[in-house]
Amino acid sequence: MTLRTILVCLTSAQSAARLLDAAALLARRDNAHVIGLHVVESLVMYPGIAVHIPEVSFKGFAASQQAHAKEIKATFETHAKGETYPSEWRKLSSENGLLADSIVASARSVDLVVMAQDDDDEDRQQVNSLQERVIKESGRPVLIIPDDFSADTLGEKVVLGWSETREATHAAHDLIDVANPDAEIRVLRIGSPPSNTLADHAANDMAIALARHGPRIEVVHRDKDGEKVADVLAHEAFEMGADMLATGAFGHSRAYDFVIGAATRTLLREAKLPVLFSK
Repeated sequence: MTLRTILVCLTSAQSAARLLDAAALLARRDNAHVIGLHVVESLVMYPGIAVHIPEVSFKGFAASQQAHAKEIKATFETHAKGETYPSEWRKLSSENGLLADSIVASARSVDLVVMAQDDDDEDRQQVNSLQERVIKESGRPVLIIPDDFSADTLGEKVVLGWSETREATHAAHDLIDVANPDAEIRVLRIGSPPSNTLADHAANDMAIALARHGPRIEVVHRDKDGEKVADVLAHEAFEMGADMLATGAFGHSRAYDFVIGAATRTLLREAKLPVLFSK
């Protein structure tokens, strides 16, 4: 249960402080190296649209992006100053106009990615599609921090959404590195409870495997009772007093998500706790 490198994606000055606060809770525990990443946006031109943009507009946009980066860097340096874990400021440019490409490339070499929750008030489309792309393409676990995050613990009490899927399996094993060594982890099965919970070999075997790493593990079954999966997870976390959720992400096709709805996107938008997503 050790994190060595944490990448914090700093896309806005408004969310930077809470993301760094969350990352610090984990970095202090393991003396992890924290990378504060800010990607400077490019002015995107769409092919096939004939429009003249004056040079002054390009210069103005570039100036605003540099000012934005400077503000975020100041927040990062303020947080890093009082910490003993190693840290690094990293500023990149999105030469092709796609922030996600730069973030995904940086994410592949780290243990954990920390990002802000999807912001409905954010009018930059590039920012609001980041979480999904990073979760799907980086191959690394992504911890999403809600807008009003303010906590003294992270990873001490965790609800793990479990099913017999690749994504949930990744989430369970990724959680080993993120959760505290003596964490309380509740392995949650959503669906009609079995008549004999001891016969749920998949969940019980996973619980035993996780327990060998040190955490205290409990397996629970909850019926949906007409609720969305995301709501069942949220209710369980509230009942437990959890400080984190962990779940597999995007386990269905886009067509299924569009017609039925999916827990991943609901949690990305609405979760009140940090959520660890694994793909």
